[in-house]
Amino acid sequence: MSPGQLPAVLASKRTEPSLERRQDATQYPAHAIEMPIDHFPHNPRYAPHTNATFSQRYYIDSTYYQPGGPVYLYIGGETSGPSRFSNLETGIIQILMNATHGLGVILENRYYGESFPYESSTTDQLAYLTTEQTIADNAYFASHATFPGIKGNLSAPNTPWILYGGSLAGAQTAFSVKQYGGLLYGGIASSAVIHAVLAYPEWYAPIQKFAPQDCVTSINNIIDKFDALVAENNTEAIEAFKAIFGLEALIDDRDFAMTIAFPIGGPLNYPTNTWQELNWNSTYGSQDFFHFCSNVTNLDAPENITAVDTLLSKYSNGEAWSNLGNYAQYVKQTLLPLCDGIPIDSTSCFGTQNQTFYADTTNSATRSYLYSTCTEQGAYQVAPATGPSLISRVLQVNYTQQWCEWAFPKGEFNSIPSTPNLNYYNHYGDFNFSADRLAFIDGNIDVWLDVCYHSNDAPARYSTDLHPEYLIAGAGHHWDSYGILDLDAEPQFIEQAHLWEIRTVRKWLRNFKSWKPNVGHSEL
Repeated sequence: MSPGQLPAVLASKRTEPSLERRQDATQYPAHAIEMPIDHFPHNPRYAPHTNATFSQRYYIDSTYYQPGGPVYLYIGGETSGPSRFSNLETGIIQILMNATHGLGVILENRYYGESFPYESSTTDQLAYLTTEQTIADNAYFASHATFPGIKGNLSAPNTPWILYGGSLAGAQTAFSVKQYGGLLYGGIASSAVIHAVLAYPEWYAPIQKFAPQDCVTSINNIIDKFDALVAENNTEAIEAFKAIFGLEALIDDRDFAMTIAFPIGGPLNYPTNTWQELNWNSTYGSQDFFHFCSNVTNLDAPENITAVDTLLSKYSNGEAWSNLGNYAQYVKQTLLPLCDGIPIDSTSCFGTQNQTFYADTTNSATRSYLYSTCTEQGAYQVAPATGPSLISRVLQVNYTQQWCEWAFPKGEFNSIPSTPNLNYYNHYGDFNFSADRLAFIDGNIDVWLDVCYHSNDAPARYSTDLHPEYLIAGAGHHWDSYGILDLDAEPQFIEQAHLWEIRTVRKWLRNFKSWKPNVGHSEL
């Protein structure tokens, strides 16, 4: 799950082909399949139904393919297909293709990239953006797709199709293999958010635990003091606190609290890179979070900055607000320039209290992602009920829910629930999820860990060849999906994860001829 800005992974001898052999990733031609908009004409959820189709994009890499090899279907998730090309170039699909002579395919998710069923995204038009419709796309594609330039029929179930997805796409991978296991041979679900929950304060738990503790403690203490002012309704002190950050124009305290949380991760909004965007591969990762913390804990800050720490002492029984000056200076230097003169309280800057802004029905990944969040996924980022917090306690479910209500007013045929219907996700298995030839791989410092297979709330399980699982110590959000065309040069913890994935898939492929598929889904 990667909300970003809201209105924003070998044979016994491991060898790599020369870069000259690689297909130019900038020239992967887009192919398209005519996909039914509604796979479930008898389900009243989608009444009044439609027989129409839409053009769904996909991309192919045959660099390593040899006849008889598997098809690796990379599930696009909440972004455009081209933004996933790195997985064909150097990432997990390249690694698996090279190891098993497979064909790599990226399928763009419905309602993302250029795979929109309609010219706009009204509440009624978004009715077909659901988990079950999306995973039906994956099954339909596997049994109907053609691959120009590739000889033979590679359709499932006659060819082993193995899905891979990370985050939201990881959940869709797991759900697809579970629901259509008679057609799809297997899958690897990386950081798969298989557990739906309304409030998700655990997003901040890995940061609280694993980030530099002098930085964490400073933020905890500043937030505690601010929340005390809110509890006392001390408007004078609250306005003074906002002014220190240059954010006195933000009228709603929640907008202010989210803005100063941006370097950490505000609810659905990350205008700068956060802990989630850390990565072992510097090509794709960002050090923004650690840059933020090093600024907050700067021992050599000039006096005019450190003096800020005592400006609000009269509101805290004479106690200094340690590193407040550093924190505020970072916000003023890094976040405020993003507005480039735009009024601070507008929705073009850091304000959110504008219903008209959210009601814009223009097709966009942001709108599609918000719709899925509001209807099925949940996991609203909120402050924890007890204990230390990195974000203000004013940030609760109602703050995100208001955007849902503004963005998706009741249509003629479709309306959103008052809060997400979590059963649409959880009925597939939740933390007791199991499907043959479905591998779960997670990272233990991932902000989404507690809605994944290896959640701290999940039961202990045995890993087997049919139901394999791997928790990568020291890894973040689907870090296994990234590669560098040289397994030996990868950090050991990533190399070993990739070797495990290769072994897992090779074991499955050895047994493919004895597999007895059971295709019984008439809708497909």
